[in-house]
Amino acid sequence: MGATSNSRSPITLVLASSSPRRRELIATLGLPVHIRPSHADETTPPGWPPAKIVEGLSLRKARTVAEALEAPAGETYIVVGSDTIVVLDGEIMGKPKDAEDAARMLARLSGRVHEVFTGVTCLEAGSGRTVTSHRATKVRMRTLTSGQIERYVATGEPLDKAGAYGIQEKGALLVEGIEGCFYNVVGLPLSLLAGMLGEFGAELP
Repeated sequence: MGATSNSRSPITLVLASSSPRRRELIATLGLPVHIRPSHADETTPPGWPPAKIVEGLSLRKARTVAEALEAPAGETYIVVGSDTIVVLDGEIMGKPKDAEDAARMLARLSGRVHEVFTGVTCLEAGSGRTVTSHRATKVRMRTLTSGQIERYVATGEPLDKAGAYGIQEKGALLVEGIEGCFYNVVGLPLSLLAGMLGEFGAELP
C-alpha cells in the first residue's frame, strides 16, 4: 500500500446503492463507476447514536457488495457504501413505511430545524482496506399546512427518502435553509468522499 498514486492502476468505483440520486452525484467525480446495490440488513442496536448508525451501515453495505465482487487482477476497485438518516429531537427518521407515515414525519419536521447524517465507507476490493466517516447538516423546514403536506405526499416523492422529503426535487419547496453540505442532505457528501478517495490515490480536484 506504500506505492505512489502514479504507480497505481486507475481507480474504478463500485457504488453499493440503487439510489438514482447517489448515482448522479458519484458520476460527477469523473471516475468509472459500476452500480452494485447492497441488500445488507439495515437494522442497528437500540441506543446507537446517529453517527454510529450511518457509519456502521455504510460499512456493512460496502462489505456486502465487496464480498460478492470479482475485481479484475491488477485493477483498483473501491466500493462506496453510504447511509443517510434524518434526526429530530433524538428520533431517527428513516424512510416512511407509507403515505400516512410520511405525512406524520413532515408534520413533525414542519417549522423545525433537524439534522441529516450521512455515513460513507470506501473499501478497497482485494486488500479490504477501509476508510469510514460521516457528515452532518442542519436543515430548517418551512412551517407547513396540512394541505401542503398532503399535496407533497401525493406526489409520491417522500416515500423512498429518509425523513420523507427530497431536497433536490419538489422537497426543495419545503426547506428554508441549510447549514452545512447540501449534497450530504441529498445522500452523498461529495467533498467528504473526494477526500476519502484521495487516501486511496485518487487524483481529484
